[in-house]
Amino acid sequence: MSAATDLDHCRAAIRTGSHSFHAASRLLPGSVRDPALVLYAFCRLADDAVDEVALACDKAPAVLALRDRLDRVYAGAPRDTPTDRAFARVVADFDMPRALPEALLEGLAWDAQGRTYASLSDLRGYSARVAAAVGAMMCVLMRVRDGDALARACDLGVAMQLTNIARDVGEDARAGRLYLPTDWFAEAGLDPAAFLDDPQPTPQIRAMTRRLLAEAQRLYHRSESGVRALPPSVRPGILAARHVYDGIGGQVRRAGFDSITTRAHTSTAQKLGWLTQSLGQAAVLSVLPRSPILHARPLDEVAFLVSAAADPRPARDGWRDEVLEVFAQLAAQDRLLDRGPPQSS
Repeated sequence: MSAATDLDHCRAAIRTGSHSFHAASRLLPGSVRDPALVLYAFCRLADDAVDEVALACDKAPAVLALRDRLDRVYAGAPRDTPTDRAFARVVADFDMPRALPEALLEGLAWDAQGRTYASLSDLRGYSARVAAAVGAMMCVLMRVRDGDALARACDLGVAMQLTNIARDVGEDARAGRLYLPTDWFAEAGLDPAAFLDDPQPTPQIRAMTRRLLAEAQRLYHRSESGVRALPPSVRPGILAARHVYDGIGGQVRRAGFDSITTRAHTSTAQKLGWLTQSLGQAAVLSVLPRSPILHARPLDEVAFLVSAAADPRPARDGWRDEVLEVFAQLAAQDRLLDRGPPQSS
């Protein structure tokens, strides 16, 4: 299959599978939009491969299969599918550090393990892997490897993920998943297991959702300073992504922070409004001085991503050992489930 055909497949996957990103991508120049669509198609494939597995016991093999697919991509022998072939071209063309897509798979492995997160910092660590890693990869596609710009891109990724979690509190609970920090439940005198058994939009749960969106707002604000450090041609598209996702949080606010009995949606008209707003904001940015917020330290939870993206050479610290340990645990879990319970004599 040709590269153009593979790209068309990725475009179609994003058009139907990620309306928010597809809308924002319209404002990106083709030199960034096309590889970004490939990147998002691969990330979407990875997320769906785990999320759509009905049984928890089947999630470990799904993640391990994705790890093997990534191995083949970086070996230059991708699996014979449009998304894998296209992603392998992007990896080679942009010298994509393996630590970035590998971080995404580590986050999916945490999902497969059924992890919960005790604190907001722990949740930011998860968000770093499943979302900020994508922000760092987007910078690589823009040929931007400046540490400050990367840190702000990671802020945006974490903010987007926290918004997604706030929107999906009810949907996740009904599927037996909990992302709200368990420390918050302890503070509110609530039992997380009881909440999962009967998710209700109580004042305490609404307060947690409000708290999550407040953190997202803080990071959206920090992220905007980084847009000024990006090439002018990509600024409208990145601002559009910021406003479209923040708009989802706005819908949750308008619902009184109840994302259990309702799920926030944004309309086509709203998206068009945010796209127009982003074009105007990008024009203004070009004549404004850089904000000192640009130079704020990266979140502790994303520092490893900033280091990896700034330096395309293989990581030299212990982070990859931790990733390999997570995959080893997942493989052991899969083997245990495959053997089944011990047989009585």
